Amino acid sequence: MSTPAALAALATRDAVRVALTGDAALMGLVTGVLDWAPEDQAYPYIHLGDSFETPANAHDRHGSEVVQTLHVWSKYRGFAQGLEIAGRIRQVLDHQPLTITGHRWTWTRFVSMQTLTDPEPPGDLRHLPMTFRIGSEQPPA
Repeated sequence: MSTPAALAALATRDAVRVALTGDAALMGLVTGVLDWAPEDQAYPYIHLGDSFETPANAHDRHGSEVVQTLHVWSKYRGFAQGLEIAGRIRQVLDHQPLTITGHRWTWTRFVSMQTLTDPEPPGDLRHLPMTFRIGSEQPPA
């Protein structure tokens, strides 16, 4: 087996961001897809959250699985807006190919989504964390 490729987490985050920002329907629903959101960021938006990478090697090649968390933030009264955005994110990513620089995409699976209300006063923030599991392999030399 050859030397392992670089970690897949950063390249996978970039591929997810490119896929999301490349979808006109999704971009019509949000103000941005951000790695970091300033305090004055307009709602609703998507934040690229935590990445968790584990090896997924085969006998003849290196591979990785990245669990990528996305956060949908909304000030809409109720969850309808956030759920519409989350639904579109799932359409864009679940079982859809990604271009992961330095790696070969193998699969993307939707894992979970939860609806939360920020308990801090005034309690007007809706938060929907979503997770996706993304597999990749080191491309052949």
